[in-house]
Amino acid sequence: MIADRPVQVAYFYRIAWGHHDEFLELFERNHWPILREGVASGRLLEVRLQTPRFHGDGRADWNVLVTITYRDWAAIEEHSEGGIVERLYPDQVSFRSEERRRFELVEAHWDVPLEERPLP
Repeated sequence: MIADRPVQVAYFYRIAWGHHDEFLELFERNHWPILREGVASGRLLEVRLQTPRFHGDGRADWNVLVTITYRDWAAIEEHSEGGIVERLYPDQVSFRSEERRRFELVEAHWDVPLEERPLP
């Protein structure tokens, strides 16, 4: 059944020019620990972060790609981050301020659930 299989989603970000390092620093400090907890719990199977090696290659629609493999569709719908955020970040004011800043740096963002297409 499709609902029981892992689901991979690609999260594309285009970060404002000159703020790439700041975005990555905030992502690694505030969002990666939440995702790591998801991996530890089994809700997420894998998380990968990629950036283009060179800037200016091709269309440059994105400059940060995060790929998450979820256990199944139910894991996507769980939205269990709330308790994790409160446990990992007792200073919620600072956490929310930094997360707000992280998203201020984003010029564009889109999510693409991927469907595996086996080759013959």
